[in-house]
Amino acid sequence: MHELPVIDSILNIVMKHAAINQARQIISITLQIGAMSDLEDEWMQRYFDQLSKGTVAESAVLKINRVPVVVVCQSCDHEFEVSLSERDIICPECNSIKGFNLLSGREYYIKEMEVI
Repeated sequence: MHELPVIDSILNIVMKHAAINQARQIISITLQIGAMSDLEDEWMQRYFDQLSKGTVAESAVLKINRVPVVVVCQSCDHEFEVSLSERDIICPECNSIKGFNLLSGREYYIKEMEVI
């Protein structure tokens, strides 16, 4: 159910941009969602369909691109992808286990929208 406020926010943003650009209909909205996010694609589309009824966004398709988890090693500054199933992270460059900074994997944002 936590998808509902996120989708409501996304709908508000795309509706504002559609109005500014005098769009007659929103065809699709491309979202970048981090792999660590627990937002579920199916529920996002369902909530979007419900909230967008009667608007220019009605029938729009959410195109969801999952962004991988990428970290940077604090020892050698090497950037690499991490699988969510990994318990222990080891830098493939220097074999360090000391510390890593998250670069991507938790974000969600609107990348683009297709309108007519």
